[in-house]
Order: sequence, then structure tokens, then C-alpha cells
Amino acid sequence: MEFTADVVYHFSEDPTITRFSPHLAKTAQVKGAYVWAVPAHRACDYWFPRQCPRAMTWARPDSDPAEVQRILGPDSSRVHAIEYGWLEAIRTVELYVYRFDPAGFRPIDDTDEPPAVVHEDEVIPLGPAEPVGDLFALHERAGIQLRVLPRLHEFWAAVITSTLGFSGIRLRNALP
Repeated sequence: MEFTADVVYHFSEDPTITRFSPHLAKTAQVKGAYVWAVPAHRACDYWFPRQCPRAMTWARPDSDPAEVQRILGPDSSRVHAIEYGWLEAIRTVELYVYRFDPAGFRPIDDTDEPPAVVHEDEVIPLGPAEPVGDLFALHERAGIQLRVLPRLHEFWAAVITSTLGFSGIRLRNALP
């Protein structure tokens, strides 16, 4: 599956959605009811079952080379970390992607590469949901190292205190 910059994406385990209505996300750190989507450069953040906790990190141009080496390793520019307990779910989940016209969506923040885009009105997908396929294969093709850990918190603590870029999703579901 190819992810291109001419559309924005929404990932779901439900392939039957025909229209998306704005809603207030329970975990959103911004106020307002939105339809959420992601640009192509952040699609890989959602190659997981919805509830799967994941810690993601990548090298930025201003990242300290020693931290890149220590956290990412010598052969990786991006790492996604999960816990062992999620391996079977990642292997068996049926994940789908919806494509939207980006018109009417706006970045959720003012960073150079926003993590998400939002729309304040109802949105109809450009077509039916498409199966995403093998999540391990997607990571491999994208050159993303998928790290499996007993617990995410130690890795996450190292990442958020580094000069690397990072994103954490559903970390509240991680083991204590």
C-alpha cells in the first residue's frame, strides 16, 4: 500500500464507515469536535491496532548524533516500540484505511510537519475502506525498526528527554 501526499488518511478496524462526523476525542489535548486524519508522513504512526500503546522516535536534523546512535542504533532512522503482549494483535488485526480529500482539513498545530489534520464538518471518504495488510511488512518496507519490549516506559523516558523527534500513542494502555 502506498501513502501519498495528495490525500489524508484515517485508520480504523471498522471497514463500514460511510461518513465521518466531528467528535470530541477522549484523549485529545486540543479542544473541539473534529474529524481526525493524518498526512502521509504520519500514516506509519497508525500501523497498529487502535488500542496498542506505541512509542515512536526518529532522527531530526538537529538530533545529537550520540543520542541517535544510543537510542535508534546504527542502522535505523526511525523506531517504533511496542510491548510483547501486543504481538499477536498486530499480527492478526484487520486494519483499514480511509482516504479523504485534504480540502477543508487544517493542521492541528503550527509545526513544520503536523502530526494530524482536522476537519470541523462531516467528511465523506473518497471511496470504501481499503485493507492495510501485513503491518510487519509495512514497517519493513518503510525501513522502520519495530522494537518489541517487555515495557515501554523506560524506552519512552529515554526518548522524551533526548533531542530526537517522538510521538506516543495510547501509552495509557502500556504496562505499568
